[in-house]
Amino acid sequence: MKGAKNILEIGTLGGYSSIWLGRALPDDGHLITLEFDAKHAKVAEENIKRAGLEKKIKVMVGPALEILPTLKEKGFTYFDFMFIDADKQNNPHYLKWMIELSRPGTVIIGDNVVRQGHVIDDDSEDLNVQGIRQFIDLLSEESQIDATAIQTVGSKGYDGFVLRVVK
Repeated sequence: MKGAKNILEIGTLGGYSSIWLGRALPDDGHLITLEFDAKHAKVAEENIKRAGLEKKIKVMVGPALEILPTLKEKGFTYFDFMFIDADKQNNPHYLKWMIELSRPGTVIIGDNVVRQGHVIDDDSEDLNVQGIRQFIDLLSEESQIDATAIQTVGSKGYDGFVLRVVK
């Protein structure tokens, strides 16, 4: 869709998405993936190595909101594609950094935004649902981004993702 050379992923877990994204990269492409939990990062690094992608994918360990402000000074000035699949309550905070680290044409995907339909429940006290709702509200106000939510249905029930393109 984009021909991305530089990818940012927030939420690595075991590296499944990282590997798929890494396989789509050209030979000179790079993926930075941020993982909060050191145990998950270790598993992901082993899986990435088994997939032969350790030269393309770098796992950074720690809270994403602490790592994101350091990426520019580490030489990562922009990303062509960003994938958010982490703690949903922080999605509104991640949006600021998505804009900061993007350029026109950057594609941003936010996963698991339908939450089995609970995202439309105004009375939900679930922090993940509240984070997604705030995230979508912020997107609707953001003039630099065109976005849509797409519902998916599969073996786990139904959920969805937000697809955004930076103008």
